[in-house]
Amino acid sequence: MAAAFQYRPRFIDIRVRPPGPEDDARDDVNSLKPGERACDHPGCRTAATARAPKSRDMLQEHYWFCQPHAADYNRNWNFFAGMSDAEIRLRMERSALGDRPTWDFKAGKNSREAAAASRGFASGTGYRDPFDLFGKGGGAVPPATAPGRRLGKIERTALAELDLDEDADAARIRVRYTELVKLCHPDANGGDRSAETKLQRTIRAYQVLRKAKMA
Repeated sequence: MAAAFQYRPRFIDIRVRPPGPEDDARDDVNSLKPGERACDHPGCRTAATARAPKSRDMLQEHYWFCQPHAADYNRNWNFFAGMSDAEIRLRMERSALGDRPTWDFKAGKNSREAAAASRGFASGTGYRDPFDLFGKGGGAVPPATAPGRRLGKIERTALAELDLDEDADAARIRVRYTELVKLCHPDANGGDRSAETKLQRTIRAYQVLRKAKMA
């Protein structure tokens, strides 16, 4: 047969090779795309697509999870956790009424009316206020107290993993993290790896607190 009529395969080898380290990381389908945020679950780098409230007292503040971790978080969610039976009944009664807020008709101590009444009484030109609608005034305005730290479930769990209270500051968190790493590292235990699990949990907890800007 003439060479012009011989069969010539177009592709010699069409086997697909596995990606190597030299391949562009942008080809990874699991990598985060521009504008996406990572899941807030410790150790998860999947894109977050669902949000969940941090606690019943922080319903306007959310964690962002991927779908599997959002489902796991929702399964373990208990709105009434830590509440007594009486508190649960009171909450349900308020919910039945629509949780509508009420306001006091009495003026606050720091209101303009209370300040004017206080100045009037001090100069002898004040008016009678038998029902104390505008407050008694007459004293220095107490300084406002700083609101307490508001933590979600993940942050509280991370602090508990480091054996710290919820009011621990950033310096105390870093000191405790350093102590636990030195205590649990195999080099500090003669090569004993029994504390390696605790070491990994400590590192993950510290990463959670750093992500929350607490350390």
